[in-house]
Amino acid sequence: MSKNLEFIDKLRASGLRPTKQRLKICEVLFNRDKTFHFTIKDLANSISIELNEKISLATVYNTVYAFKKKGYLKEISINSDKSYFDTNTTSHHHFFDEDTNELIDCSEEVIETPKIKKNILGKKINSVEVLVKVATDNQNQK
Repeated sequence: MSKNLEFIDKLRASGLRPTKQRLKICEVLFNRDKTFHFTIKDLANSISIELNEKISLATVYNTVYAFKKKGYLKEISINSDKSYFDTNTTSHHHFFDEDTNELIDCSEEVIETPKIKKNILGKKINSVEVLVKVATDNQNQK
């Protein structure tokens, strides 16, 4: 099956019409070997450059959230007003570089999953994912 047909199927499964812009969103997100982390604004800017035309932020937003709802993307909240999305939907940890605003996958060898001593009554733990925020240590740059 060609990538384009795969993307059309992914869009339709997400309840979206496969337009030129949405197909480009799919290509940028899913036609790659490595995990891709992005904000909606950065993705919109990148696609506008590749298409050589402006893409509506609403189109990108709606497409990304439809993919998230379908399970094709995972959202990682950095703080109350900043979220990144990840094409790797498996349970894994991240570093967030506050100097570069880059989200970086963190392997299981780097972080030991914390022990949860108590759970919320009536709930089960689905996953534990750690977000470690890092910044340049100015103390050690002498």
